[in-house]
Amino acid sequence: MQRTAAQLNTPYFMIDESKLICNLEKAKKLKEISGVKLVLALKCFSTFGTFATIKPYLDGTTSSGPYEVKLGYETFGGETHAYSVGYSKDDIEDVKYMADKIIFNSLSQLDAHFDTCQQYASLGLRINPERSHAGQDLADPARPYSRLGVKASLLELSITDKVEGFMFHMNCENKDVDAFIAILDHISTTFSSYLDKLKWLSLGGGIFFTYPNYPLEKLALALKSFAQKHQLQLYLEPGEAIITRTTDLVVSVIDIVDNEKKIAIVDSATEAHRLDTLIYNEPASIKEASEKGKYPYVIASCSCLAGDQFCEAQFDRPLQIGQKLHLLDSAGYTMVKLNWFNGLKMPSIYFKRIDGSIETLNTFSYQDFKATLGKVE
Repeated sequence: MQRTAAQLNTPYFMIDESKLICNLEKAKKLKEISGVKLVLALKCFSTFGTFATIKPYLDGTTSSGPYEVKLGYETFGGETHAYSVGYSKDDIEDVKYMADKIIFNSLSQLDAHFDTCQQYASLGLRINPERSHAGQDLADPARPYSRLGVKASLLELSITDKVEGFMFHMNCENKDVDAFIAILDHISTTFSSYLDKLKWLSLGGGIFFTYPNYPLEKLALALKSFAQKHQLQLYLEPGEAIITRTTDLVVSVIDIVDNEKKIAIVDSATEAHRLDTLIYNEPASIKEASEKGKYPYVIASCSCLAGDQFCEAQFDRPLQIGQKLHLLDSAGYTMVKLNWFNGLKMPSIYFKRIDGSIETLNTFSYQDFKATLGKVE
């Protein structure tokens, strides 16, 4: 018997396939106009139960660590790009047979592993363009003393004898197409002598081309012009752009306390289930809230961390114990960062298909919690 959303126990993530396809259609249009290839950034979203929907639209995956390489290779296919801030010898042995492209973060990493993997994959190097667009210093790849990528002053043209591609990643939720094009022009000018000798170039992720009213065609034509100028195959590494506004984290109110403000405690926690809310101090948005509501509440977690709360919001009616709340836009950097802090119940993961049916992608139990801490006999 098919369950409805009303019958599901909270907390859980609900991924909406129709909303996912809406983003993917924009990705398809970007590819068609620009000629760019798109590889899904698994660091943002790795819920492989949705990959059958995503695969027809994208060209493969990109990773930030060996397990992501393997996951992309096994469950997504297409091109498998391997990047890491630092590979060990064991890491390289694990990924070299699976990766189509291996991208190194530094000249020393390239030198250390060049002989080991040159025959298996097309090699690349991450470059720090010393220009970026990121709203948070914590997420700025070009911040002072950044460890991410090689600066132009350290490069020599002979590096193109070892690598066939460069990777630049310097955007974070960049909704400003003109700001991106300015960085693109900077890269074209500063690194022209290198680009003209390369075969491919990844421009990383963080370009929010699925944001409402984003000028997609303007971005696409800029990418096409750049690729033609330097005769390169361009790649983008979207993560958030693919899954934005597709997923709710659904929670239930389990208590309401009063300490000068009404505080609704829900059966979830930012530190365990929506970590970026805590790290970046970016309050959640709630579907049931009302901008002009007369009943304000702090929506707080049930963890023991004193400052662990999702947001403050207003409602048209008083909240009730047992009431469900939908925390909007909860796909990016959530399921990949889930943890067992406080031994809280892990959210289940569901996929609402186009026909309205709900597919269970995963549920978790006490045994899963226990297994992360020791061998379960």
